[in-house]
Amino acid sequence: MSITTYSLQQIKKELQHLPSEQLAELCLRLVRYKKENKELLAYLMFESDNEQDFIESVKAEAGFMFSQLPSQSYFTAKGLRKILKMLTKYTKFVGNKTAEIELLLNFCQNYLQYVIRQTSHKPIRLILIRQVEKVRASIGKLHEDLQFDYSQEYNNLLDDADSKLPWFNKKSYPL
Repeated sequence: MSITTYSLQQIKKELQHLPSEQLAELCLRLVRYKKENKELLAYLMFESDNEQDFIESVKAEAGFMFSQLPSQSYFTAKGLRKILKMLTKYTKFVGNKTAEIELLLNFCQNYLQYVIRQTSHKPIRLILIRQVEKVRASIGKLHEDLQFDYSQEYNNLLDDADSKLPWFNKKSYPL
């Protein structure tokens, strides 16, 4: 026996007919089962009204995590993936392309600052390359004015990476 999965539209219609007490009870029950649901509800209730402060706190947390990266390549790659997982989760919470770009640009800048420059460990290199490509794709989806602002930051990031990393070629990632 399996439980029928209803569409989002059907659930939305049904939620509109429920009294507020029952709706609160359902929310609390949903939050009880997954940590990510609890974090999302906490963000929506307490922090969504001041998005910029939330983004700054996420950047600070990511910066702290970068400063704690181990020196062994394998564990550095694991630490970088953990940071990216956290950034992806918070980006979903905010649900805003500009926030995603800001967080990814910050990730790349922290990468350039904290990760060993002469590494030959391919997974560590690929993490930066994938994030640069993700930033480039996200900038292309923005409004023209925002594209201009973020393209300058993106080009500065590419220049910085090209000068610091011998294996990075900025000509491979034009905007």
